[in-house]
Amino acid sequence: MAKKALIIGITSQDGSYLADLLLEKGYEVIGTLRRSTNYVHENIKHLYGKVNLEFADLLDFESIARLIRIYKPDEIYNIASQSVPADSWNLPYYTAEITGIGPLRVLEAVRQFHPEAKLYQATTREIFGNITADSANEDTLFDANNPYGIAKTYAHLMVKCYRESYGMFATGGILFNHESPRRGLWFVTRKVTAAVACIKNGVKNPPMNEMGEPLITPDFKLHLGDLTSQRDWGYAKEYVEAMWLILQHDKPMDYIIGTNTTHNVEELCKVAFAHAGLNYKDHVVSNKKFFRPTEIKPLKGDYSRAKKELGWEPKTSFEDLIKLMVDSDLQTFK
Repeated sequence: MAKKALIIGITSQDGSYLADLLLEKGYEVIGTLRRSTNYVHENIKHLYGKVNLEFADLLDFESIARLIRIYKPDEIYNIASQSVPADSWNLPYYTAEITGIGPLRVLEAVRQFHPEAKLYQATTREIFGNITADSANEDTLFDANNPYGIAKTYAHLMVKCYRESYGMFATGGILFNHESPRRGLWFVTRKVTAAVACIKNGVKNPPMNEMGEPLITPDFKLHLGDLTSQRDWGYAKEYVEAMWLILQHDKPMDYIIGTNTTHNVEELCKVAFAHAGLNYKDHVVSNKKFFRPTEIKPLKGDYSRAKKELGWEPKTSFEDLIKLMVDSDLQTFK
């Protein structure tokens, strides 16, 4: 009999790649959508008819509990959240409810209605905030310094609490930044690769950025925040495999998933523009309005436990990832 997996947040970058992986492995996949008037979900159009789509919302305990009662999934992946750190200052209450309390609703629904299920909760590098360290492992102390990271820290600690208090197979994947052609346009990697494509192709009506403004100006300029900001960037398609491996382990544990390298935004721009035969210095502007109120320090994700216990390690280099995204966007934005 095929295993069943419930993906909360299937329309996201991670949710859609995870669905692809689970279908390849023969799972029956159930994915959640939030009810809205927008029925265009680019990331999962290829999955229509292959997965069961259900309406649910992390604000609504009963909508989550109903699916767990009906389907009795073997594995539950909570990928959903208000996932943009920069937005969390403007939406602190919403971020707390969705990103912090939302996972608690999932934990409690599993505890009450299907405690045998294995649960994966998406945690983030942002829980480490502004710590001063070269790299982080599973024992590194938390120091979240924005509403998103603080909400994720609460959720991560609640996973640990339920695991230890109720004996649930509840785990947290502490994923460092991971990107792909399915990344939302409000994340800096995709902003850059989409802008490169729009500039290279001379697009007259570019998509909107997170401010509700055209991604590039009429003179083909891309406005970004702090170009010196550094991140550990990996490939999302590889990171969802780590999620699956975490739930296949014989013991529920938390794992760091990263590449143990960092690159800054200026490097990102240089690679992306050069791949399209452009010079980023001709097009990129650092604009104070895109700066965060508090920035996080450079930090690498030490994935050594995942490599040792799960056999997982990153395969795609930073440069190859960015080139892959540029090539995809050159086709998307014509």
